[in-house]
Amino acid sequence: MLILAIYVTIFIVAYVLYGLVAGRMVSREGFTARKTVTFGDESAVTPNRAASVISIISIFLIWGAFTGSNLVPVHVPGPFVGDTSFTYTATNPQNQSDDATVYIRVRPVGEKTEKPKISDKPQAGFAKDDAMKVGAWRSGLIRVQNNDEGGKEKGYRVTAINGQPIAPKQSVEVADGVVNMTAKGSLSFVPDKGWQMEPIWLPSPEAVVSRFIEVSRDGYQNVTLLENVGWSLFRVIVGFILGSLVGIPLGYAMGLNNWFRGWFDPIVEFMRPIPPLALIPLIIIWFGIWEQGKISLLFLAALWIMTISARAGVSGVNIAKVHAAYSLGASKFQILTHVIIPNSLP
Repeated sequence: MLILAIYVTIFIVAYVLYGLVAGRMVSREGFTARKTVTFGDESAVTPNRAASVISIISIFLIWGAFTGSNLVPVHVPGPFVGDTSFTYTATNPQNQSDDATVYIRVRPVGEKTEKPKISDKPQAGFAKDDAMKVGAWRSGLIRVQNNDEGGKEKGYRVTAINGQPIAPKQSVEVADGVVNMTAKGSLSFVPDKGWQMEPIWLPSPEAVVSRFIEVSRDGYQNVTLLENVGWSLFRVIVGFILGSLVGIPLGYAMGLNNWFRGWFDPIVEFMRPIPPLALIPLIIIWFGIWEQGKISLLFLAALWIMTISARAGVSGVNIAKVHAAYSLGASKFQILTHVIIPNSLP
């Protein structure tokens, strides 16, 4: 929602500024300027190049800002990375309370690091300081009862975090994150995530370019990028050709013959709204996961589109041209080859 709000704000500001500044510099000459009515006339609406450029730049800036990219000057707050700590209060079975500190090191995802060091000095109470490491955007479970004296005895429990009471299934906000308590009384630390997107969901622009160069150079799973692209294009082209070979004649038949239209209309209208991806489980069951299944799925994706397009093309032929051809003595075959097909192809 935040990204959408920023995008809408940029759109409104750019629209108003363009209307106030650049709009006065646009030429009033041309075909559209001579029209007396333009609002509601689709032919008078053409893409504004400035709007297109600003739109692409805005998307790029938002992408970079929410991924911490080095290519944009402004970033939204990112996840917390560094060292932090919190203090917990534990109560033992004898109803005695003691405090200890948990030291936490939050590291970037994928980076190896060590846990924070704890003082070697002996601690007087039964609660002992602990340390842990956790990745940014992740959470870490802290079983302080395993470290405290008598922590595994019945009646031991953590009762407060930084002086704030806590109970199972409750949370307490601390510096740089949140401490949650599980139903069994263990603690879980979640560092602040900020507003930036995790790279696994949305990598930065330079990460995408770097990965593309790497895959282009080294391939993926011992297969070159060119070979992967070639096989994908081969499947798409074969599926499209097969779908066209069946769909176009079927569409012409439905557009020219009542019986064909009545017979195949229910099938076409039933299959047309189904997304091809929804057919993947059936395709795997029927044809397997190899080339036959992949091409069959692409064939079904193209079949209904080509059928409906061909049928619409026949319906859109100007009937005056058909009458003119008949008046000149054309046969049905000549009407089909010289009037219907040439006029429906676009």
